[in-house]
Amino acid sequence: MYEHTFVKIELTGGFKLQPKTDYRKIVYEYEKEGWELVQIFAPGTKQYGLAEYFELIFKRIKQE
Repeated sequence: MYEHTFVKIELTGGFKLQPKTDYRKIVYEYEKEGWELVQIFAPGTKQYGLAEYFELIFKRIKQE
């Protein structure tokens, strides 16, 4: 069985959106703790269908 965690990364800027935090560092930090990146999810919620944020979705084997 797996456990999951979600990390929200806010985006900033007009049509050229940039993440507010360095998502690469977050991925490396979570990998050190045994998490595996499963997906990056970016819902279109702003004007013209642009994303306001994206989420890093991680999983790892549930520790008992």
